[in-house]
Amino acid sequence: MKAILVTGGGSGIGRAVAIRFARKGWRVGLADIDARGLVDTAAMLPPERTSTHQMDVRDPSEWEHVLADFTALSGGRLDVLFNNAGVGAGGPFGEIGLDALDRVIDVNLKGNFHVLQAAGQLMTMQGSGSIVLFSSIRSLVTEPGQSVYSMTKSGIVQLVRTAATEWGQTGVRVNAVGPGVIETPLTAPIKAQPAWYNAYADKTPMKRWAKAEEMAGPTVFLLSDAASYVTGTILFADGGWLANDGRFTPPGM
Repeated sequence: MKAILVTGGGSGIGRAVAIRFARKGWRVGLADIDARGLVDTAAMLPPERTSTHQMDVRDPSEWEHVLADFTALSGGRLDVLFNNAGVGAGGPFGEIGLDALDRVIDVNLKGNFHVLQAAGQLMTMQGSGSIVLFSSIRSLVTEPGQSVYSMTKSGIVQLVRTAATEWGQTGVRVNAVGPGVIETPLTAPIKAQPAWYNAYADKTPMKRWAKAEEMAGPTVFLLSDAASYVTGTILFADGGWLANDGRFTPPGM
């Protein structure tokens, strides 16, 4: 039985991906800092093939314990890793405090680094594996108030590229998904402000936000054997956001 470990599996995109792999008959490990979310997601999956692991990605020792516990349940293997843990911090560039800066870097950059490093060591020894990290359209474009978040999402792409170049010959692939605007608990504050929410929808050629479940398809593709020759890249699933200049629609169009 193949095994997948999903960090940030307690809600949103992580939950959607976990459900997809559970339907394929895989053993699924759910890791998250949110204990309630873990319970809720696990209730949607086959109990005999599901394990939950509470952890904080900022603590590498906790991640190492989770990895050890999960592989003990999966016969020592980790076939697929999806790291979905992430946080945001908004505000004018000159007003971002050190606490907010450290929190986003610790989760989005250091957290991804620790998860990627430990999982990569295991996968390179077993000679196979697929890893997907979550980046964002903010790795390429940004907006006022997104300095720290955008910085970390760009950094994730470089982590992916470097790991892919180092581990490719061992049979381990590493990629990223770059979502656009997605309805998740992280973006709930935006949804609560109609003008902001609608402005994002209008910027997207599809004129709507994505649901978390719509990120499962691109993620599953990159993680699966269907992408066996894909590594070191980012797949944008953004409803056309990056293709759209968005400043003006000429008359008659």
